[in-house]
Amino acid sequence: MKSAFTIILSLVLSTGAFSQTYLTQARPSDKKEWGYINQKGEFSIEAKYRSCYQFSDGYAPIYEDKKFFFINPKGEKLSTEIENFKLFNVFGIGMQGFSDGLVPIKSGDKWGYINTDGKLAIELKYEKASKFDGGFAVVHKNGELFVVNKTGEEFVIAGAIDCKNFSEGLAPYRAADKKFGFVGTDGKTVITAQFFGVGYFIDGVAWAKTMDKKVGFINKKGEWVIEPKFLVAKNFDPTSGLAMVKETEKWVYTNRSGEVLAVDSEKISDFSNGLAKGVKGGKTGYFNKDGKWVIEAKFDGGRDFKNGFAAAKKGDKWGFINKNGEWVIEPSFGAVKDMELIK
Repeated sequence: MKSAFTIILSLVLSTGAFSQTYLTQARPSDKKEWGYINQKGEFSIEAKYRSCYQFSDGYAPIYEDKKFFFINPKGEKLSTEIENFKLFNVFGIGMQGFSDGLVPIKSGDKWGYINTDGKLAIELKYEKASKFDGGFAVVHKNGELFVVNKTGEEFVIAGAIDCKNFSEGLAPYRAADKKFGFVGTDGKTVITAQFFGVGYFIDGVAWAKTMDKKVGFINKKGEWVIEPKFLVAKNFDPTSGLAMVKETEKWVYTNRSGEVLAVDSEKISDFSNGLAKGVKGGKTGYFNKDGKWVIEAKFDGGRDFKNGFAAAKKGDKWGFINKNGEWVIEPSFGAVKDMELIK
């Protein structure tokens, strides 16, 4: 005999109460304006914006009529305590949205943070402000650098002339001698500035470049887990366990043991969701961590997989495929971005 819990759980699953909703920016092929479509390819928010950006923490940034604002998945505008603010523009990504429930905004000549209720959570008093990650951000005030937590408590970063975003509790900083290291969430040095350049920690490792410009990978103690032998490197992907590197002029992959994997592809890209985009005969497809093509190179363009979907192009139209290479949204759009999980 089934328990009451089993029966209720079965009913919940059968009615789709645990179903997930995804949205992405899309532009119809006959319009210049963008809107948002769901995973069925239906417009949830009509195409009426010239500049709109991805959803995060339930809201998406919009830039219209020289003003910034946020909308929810119903297209409703978030009422904010501060009006006529500006957002930080991340090169190659777009306008910075909410992260950890907060977003940096600029009003007048100062930066602060608002929360998802539209209220000013950290006052406008900074010359610069970064996004929150894991409950911490980096800010500039009166010529000094600080770590700030979500309550607005500040911790000075001594000896740094610049500091980037946090990732996994560590933030890359640059010292007066232009060498790079990492600070922790209390603003104190965790890895001494000794490198020509560094990346962000992903799954416990970060790339680092020595002063003689050789690149390897370090752990959170600053110890080499892959000795510096590459010309260039990118971040590790936690799903595949691979990172893009250059030993010569050609990009290849390395695993955490420093073993190199070359793939039969005219171009390669970072792994995402366990697959990487490649090109053969001018067509786009996707291969796995073993270098095996699992989605035939047959598309006229493509984006990385995200949340189990990848934007793919057929002719001059964009749609979405799943990890089997099947169309889940037929190619009918002029342009699309990545599918974001909303709930």
